[in-house]
Amino acid sequence: MTKRIQRWLTVFVTALMMAFSVQVMAGEATANNEQLGESVVKKEVIGFAGADYWHAVKDGQKGYTTSGWPEHDVLISVPGQTWYILKEKWMSPLGAMAIFGSLLMVTFAYFVVGPLKLSKPKTGRKIQRWSRMDRALHWSLAFTFLTLGFSGLTLVYGKHFIKPIVPTEVWGWIIYIAKQYHNYMGPLFAIILLAVVVKWWRKSIFNKVDIDWFKKMGGMVGKHKGSHPKAGFSNGGEKALFWLLAFFGVFIVISGFVLDFPIFDQTRRHMELSNLVHMISALILICGFIFHIYIGLFGMEAGLDGMVTGEVDETWAREHHSEWFEEVKDLPENQPSYREAQQHEVKSKPSSNT
Repeated sequence: MTKRIQRWLTVFVTALMMAFSVQVMAGEATANNEQLGESVVKKEVIGFAGADYWHAVKDGQKGYTTSGWPEHDVLISVPGQTWYILKEKWMSPLGAMAIFGSLLMVTFAYFVVGPLKLSKPKTGRKIQRWSRMDRALHWSLAFTFLTLGFSGLTLVYGKHFIKPIVPTEVWGWIIYIAKQYHNYMGPLFAIILLAVVVKWWRKSIFNKVDIDWFKKMGGMVGKHKGSHPKAGFSNGGEKALFWLLAFFGVFIVISGFVLDFPIFDQTRRHMELSNLVHMISALILICGFIFHIYIGLFGMEAGLDGMVTGEVDETWAREHHSEWFEEVKDLPENQPSYREAQQHEVKSKPSSNT
């Protein structure tokens, strides 16, 4: 009976402490109220359980519980406070600096270095580069990654940039939707990422040509700008981005599953480590894709055509992927006569409505 009373008393004191903590947080706008709240909490805590008891709890000393779940017998996780400081005081600010730094770098590149232009005019002859399956995988991965990145950044930084300017109810819905979307879209991203890696890994194996491409910085900056170094189907930069995605994507997926499905006896230490790995890997990929998006939209003339239509102009193919162009230029599907015949066949087919 005595032990039962002690357990109920401990639960009651814990609830009472939480209530007083909420009162203190609500009154922290006024210094006098804050001091009063702290003194009340201290008196109540010491009065019910004694100072020695709460010193032991703060030190992480275990208690007693009928639950068999790991760490249910620990009321306060001391290492968790270290993790919180690491995440909030170091990782979050450094991550924001990395993202804004990447945005500043591509802005600098556009206005100071300038986009990479074609050396010769387009010929109008089209070369088949990406299949419909390739484009579907690319845009599916891009959509899931960008939306997951946006929802993840909302969860991490929304309290600093969104919460202060919207009503409390609106902020509640924003953070709820962001969290739910992140949880349910994450597994889909994992499936698409696996499909992309399986589909494109052969095209992303490095070779000697890529060494020269890196030496000349892809012909995009410095004395080599506009030189258009040789490249196969994928140049050195595209291969580097692919392996960056594959490597850190694995860490994102594994850590995301640990966070998304806490049903494998994960302890708080596992969750904290997974959170940090997830954040670091995601920030690295976000910064990498800022440069990828810049090249596709602004940094290279006609750089996005292939992923929109599946075809690129002959001049673009010859200048940016010369070795690949030599391999495919004589294929039947890349001959004007073949394309004209296909277009004529499509036009001559009877309409299904007639």
